[in-house]
Amino acid sequence: MLKKGFLSIIIALFLFTGLAFSADKINVNTANMEQLQSINGIGKSTATAIINYREMNGSFSNIADLVNVKGIGEKKLAKLQEQISVTDSE
Repeated sequence: MLKKGFLSIIIALFLFTGLAFSADKINVNTANMEQLQSINGIGKSTATAIINYREMNGSFSNIADLVNVKGIGEKKLAKLQEQISVTDSE
């Protein structure tokens, strides 16, 4: 009986942890300056460039569109990819 309860707790922790990780992604289409700067690898100038790009061009349709932002190249995008989203469901 104890093993079954322990197993249930472990499974619940894995499920909860997985949900927490997916919720941690920052939506670059809706994030403000502070939220963008909370992303590892994005400082004030890149956050400003993202916001300016959004204001001039509209929302990003996919994560790859971020290479159009000054200061974000393929290598930087690869490092950011796990931390960001462009939609609430991603």
